[in-house]
Amino acid sequence: MFERIRLDRPYKAAVVPEIADLPVPVEPDLLVLAHDVATEMARFDADVAHLPLPMPAVLLRSESASSSQIEHLTSSARNIALAELGLGDRSNARLVVANARAMSAAIDAGDVVTSELILAIHDRLLIDEPDHAGRWRDEQVWIGASSVSPHGADYVAPHHERIPRLIDDLESFAARTDVPAVVHAALVHAQFETIHPFIDGNGRTGRVLLHTMLRRAGVAVGTTVPVSAGLLRDTDAYFRALTAYRAGDVGPVVEQVANAALAAVVNGRALAGDIEAIRARWQETIRARRDAAAWRLADGLFARPVIDAHVAAELTGTSGRAALNAIDTLVDAGILAPMSAARWGRTWQAADVLGAIEAFARRAGRRRPGR
Repeated sequence: MFERIRLDRPYKAAVVPEIADLPVPVEPDLLVLAHDVATEMARFDADVAHLPLPMPAVLLRSESASSSQIEHLTSSARNIALAELGLGDRSNARLVVANARAMSAAIDAGDVVTSELILAIHDRLLIDEPDHAGRWRDEQVWIGASSVSPHGADYVAPHHERIPRLIDDLESFAARTDVPAVVHAALVHAQFETIHPFIDGNGRTGRVLLHTMLRRAGVAVGTTVPVSAGLLRDTDAYFRALTAYRAGDVGPVVEQVANAALAAVVNGRALAGDIEAIRARWQETIRARRDAAAWRLADGLFARPVIDAHVAAELTGTSGRAALNAIDTLVDAGILAPMSAARWGRTWQAADVLGAIEAFARRAGRRRPGR
């Protein structure tokens, strides 16, 4: 009886301020950090763009996996690669792949934050929830407390009728040109998380928008700096920063995003170094003409470390028979190894690449349990 009375009591949903024209109060030392981080990301972006291998695809996959892991959606690099082929039975892996495809779709859609872009990203993300995908919520949501009541919640999102106006305001804020790149990206992300316009998938959608803003500012135009991998290092601090933002303090979330981006650049450079070392080793072991399809397939494996004959043909631009010959060449070189034929049909994996991606994930690793 007492529980029913408690649940029947009124509760307060957040009244989120509109920010389109508000000044952005950031301490001078934080502005210096944000500027330095933007410079480092731009340098990393340029360096990766000049590598003779598909590092943007590798980094996109790593960012997607890290962003999903913040939401406790974990999966191995091998299972994610299998899910890209439509194989395996791991739902988390499918969601990570959906996240990567949503990010790719956002890149293709340009660098302007609009309600249409946000809905399109969300639609691609929530492949397992078609009733909610790509639609603003029409019910109350909250963070923490009971799943049946917002009473005692850490945060009760604004009423759903306020969402369209708040998203319009967010579009206007995102279009501003007077806010430094990293600060701008962090605040667009934090405001989106505060609006919380979806029943599920807000965090992953908001982190895609962060990358849209970095691309808009010209900080990361050729690749994806895996900022989520940096945030994953201390998710408690990340969530505390979002809470502080909702209380009116913008500094912590800017600092979290800036430091996460710096950590991501360091980790991304380590991953690039591992990938380059793998490619150098492979060049010593492949026995084929320099114009042979096996070389194209070898480079393609950095983006698709688990393949079947169809993917091999796609990566090499050849017929099925020629693609199989390229696979055989790489098997002979110890680069590819067949997977279980009984379970998945004829598939092959590049263990070196999967190992490098897993090493990146371990370096990013969650240092404290997130919520």
